[in-house]
Amino acid sequence: MGRRPEIAGRRRIGRAAALGAALALAATACAAAPALRASAPTASPAPDGPVIEIDDVRRFYDLYDATGGRPSAEQLQRDYLDRGSEGLGVFIRARNTTAERIAEAIATRPALYADARRCEAMLPRVRLRAAAALAELRRLYPEARLPPVTLVIGRGRPMAIGSPATGVQIGLEVLCGADFINPNIEDLFVRVIAHEYVHVQQVPALVDGQDLTVLEASVMEGAAEFVTERLTGDIGYAYLRPLVAGRELEIETAFVADMDKKDLSDWLFNTTPERPGDLGYWVGYRIAKAYYQNAADKDRALRDILQVSDARAFLAASGWRPGITLDR
Repeated sequence: MGRRPEIAGRRRIGRAAALGAALALAATACAAAPALRASAPTASPAPDGPVIEIDDVRRFYDLYDATGGRPSAEQLQRDYLDRGSEGLGVFIRARNTTAERIAEAIATRPALYADARRCEAMLPRVRLRAAAALAELRRLYPEARLPPVTLVIGRGRPMAIGSPATGVQIGLEVLCGADFINPNIEDLFVRVIAHEYVHVQQVPALVDGQDLTVLEASVMEGAAEFVTERLTGDIGYAYLRPLVAGRELEIETAFVADMDKKDLSDWLFNTTPERPGDLGYWVGYRIAKAYYQNAADKDRALRDILQVSDARAFLAASGWRPGITLDR
């Protein structure tokens, strides 16, 4: 998931977007699972948090069912894209997604869209939990930006995009195939939404940087993981805990040797379903956690973590060292 050219005027947040291709391929191997669609309202205009819109997913699957799982490009354009939310419009324009490309993806990877039905069924619950997490962000960080969150169906990539102005858009079919990150799909959705939303709050120079070092990118992602834990009770990339257990000193000593490099491939954006990676997320999380645990003023510490712009100064102030023991 290395740095990739940005769409003009867009912020690709969290770099989780770059997992899209790998996850989509993994999802094609999944068998379709039947799911009952909940009839609850599909947007949440929560007074203390952003709107979380899930209606585009329902609209897509209404069409999908009506066409036996084989909607044409014309049908997708008329009954899905043209009737979609503002967030769906942002998503398709930013990623050059067309009705033709969605129809092609459905035809070539049918299991991806059939399997995503299991995730559609839990969206009302995901929306409630995510809304609570983002309301907690607003409580802890009153100056938080609150653009909307929209879950959509796309062409099998990306997983997520966003900006402070237009919010976060999540490709449901991609994230649904990512259960190797967290087999609890509801937790996966809630925590990835929270992680991505933290990126909306971060300093644009860091999030949008095109030539980051391993340290800078790891602090950016690790800060998002730490705040996600504060909001939801655990990190977004849950597979990392057992992967690193007992190896903290070894991994983090190697990290220090590489932290000024601009080749991120050994540390970040390198996860596949067959070979979990992204150890920079974990090291950055531990740096942020060390900073928080060593701070006397926790409110100020959280603000500093969200607003970090100088990763090296932040590291120096954190008290982190390779293998440091931190509270769970």
